[in-house]
Amino acid sequence: MSKNVKVAITQHEPVWLDLQGTVAKTCALIKEAAAGGAKLIAFPEMWVPGYPAWIWSRPVDFELGTRYVDNSLTVDSAEMRKICSAAQENAISVALGFSERDGDSLYISQALISEEGKITSKRRKMKPTHMERTIFGDATTDCLSDVVDTKDVGKVGCLSCWEHIQPLLKYHMIAQKEQIHVAAWPPLDGFVDGSPGFYSMSAEGCLNLSQSYAMESQAFVLHCTSALSEKGTELMGTKGAPIMGTAIAGSSALIGPDGRVLSAPNSEPETLLFAEIDLGLVTKTKTLADASGHYSRPDLLWLGVDVGPKKIVRSTKTT
Repeated sequence: MSKNVKVAITQHEPVWLDLQGTVAKTCALIKEAAAGGAKLIAFPEMWVPGYPAWIWSRPVDFELGTRYVDNSLTVDSAEMRKICSAAQENAISVALGFSERDGDSLYISQALISEEGKITSKRRKMKPTHMERTIFGDATTDCLSDVVDTKDVGKVGCLSCWEHIQPLLKYHMIAQKEQIHVAAWPPLDGFVDGSPGFYSMSAEGCLNLSQSYAMESQAFVLHCTSALSEKGTELMGTKGAPIMGTAIAGSSALIGPDGRVLSAPNSEPETLLFAEIDLGLVTKTKTLADASGHYSRPDLLWLGVDVGPKKIVRSTKTT
């Protein structure tokens, strides 16, 4: 049985290090996506208030670091309520990537917001990647969020960036029978042979990781990346740096459940990628091999998950 769903994938530049400006742009994009008929819109990693690109060339910058904390998004805040209200007013689900402020600590987070404006899932990136650890903390069990069975879109889950090389974390998501997966990425440089970066960090390599996830999960993947202008590199002091030192248009894409890229290449920033997807193709693809179903061997191999809370302050009082 087919079920057609229209989705929108962003390929935009945030208002760098500006919480209010990026929240306003988020609400405008939500409205634009809904006007185009989409029932789900996907935003990239740390869309609010933008990815801290300077960490890859200048890991210690207290001035920008403080500004970044001050412009990160608190879950229980007026700014988050504005985004939730925009989802409700436009009857659209939202997959939001953001820098989450908790006190004066930061976490790389994602939230799924329903078309009723409710946060149905909120997760933190399990382990910040390499230089990201200079700013962001690790998650505990809050990285193991549930896939959400949405009202009009199907079963939706999300991961950030290089979480797509974590086999156990991926399997935890796949075992929940995702139909649509949001793969959130930062601005990604194109691969240049001989450059100091790895192919696996490039626009091409990260697209390959999202394609692999689609093949492993048999889900549609919304591969969502940010754009970066020359103005953005100047603001963050990365102009000319090997990583995120030049303008990046973005490389967002829609990937089918068999791993093929279904969207046409788009090198234009500030563009919403609209796509109509047939969830029936998920079932069709799984008839060949379902990695967490008929193509699994839980008698031989299984995943253990510790979901118990890991609190900073734990009572040891006994009676």
